[in-house]
Amino acid sequence: MSEALTIGALQQWLYRFASEITTQADWLTELDSAIGDADHGTNMVRGTAAVVTKLDGGATGTVQELLKAVGMTLVATVGGASGSLYGTFFIEMARNSPADVQLNGSELENALHAGVNGVIARGHATVGDKTMIDALEPAVTALSQSLADGQQLQCSIAAAAAAATTGRDSTKPLVARKGRASYLGERSAGHIDPGAASAAILLAALAASIGEGTA
Repeated sequence: MSEALTIGALQQWLYRFASEITTQADWLTELDSAIGDADHGTNMVRGTAAVVTKLDGGATGTVQELLKAVGMTLVATVGGASGSLYGTFFIEMARNSPADVQLNGSELENALHAGVNGVIARGHATVGDKTMIDALEPAVTALSQSLADGQQLQCSIAAAAAAATTGRDSTKPLVARKGRASYLGERSAGHIDPGAASAAILLAALAASIGEGTA
């Protein structure tokens, strides 16, 4: 398979993620105001801005080094549970990526699965708990299925992003079983989970960026 996601595309993904988080910060905070601490948008803006500073400083090299730097930066700068969960996601991606400057489809699939599994292990959430896993797990499942069907990497990532959006929206009627929202019980229903919303932004940013840096 010659199609691959270059480190340049990964960088563009992270820049775009940061930009979209800034653009949608008020919405994320609004979502979190309903069922959380009302700080998800603010925290994610702070963390992704620190990632941009890291990228601007040239903290790249291999895919492993890039993703590890992103994970460590998010752990250090994003407050609350989101910092730990997003940091774990990228650090586990790094641990399961090649020491190379690009990822092919199967390598990206492995890295994303490892990232999601890391979040599950840390947060002990499953699909239906009304968390970011409701967006992330369907996304990696869709990516795997699309690649197994022989679809191109760009199409497979687009399928993953669409699944993440559907997963995000699926959290609205759910009663939260994890996190601060679970304290609200039935009153948590009727609101989109903010973590699922930012996770869907992450996948959408990847889909938008891939066309800019595939080999």
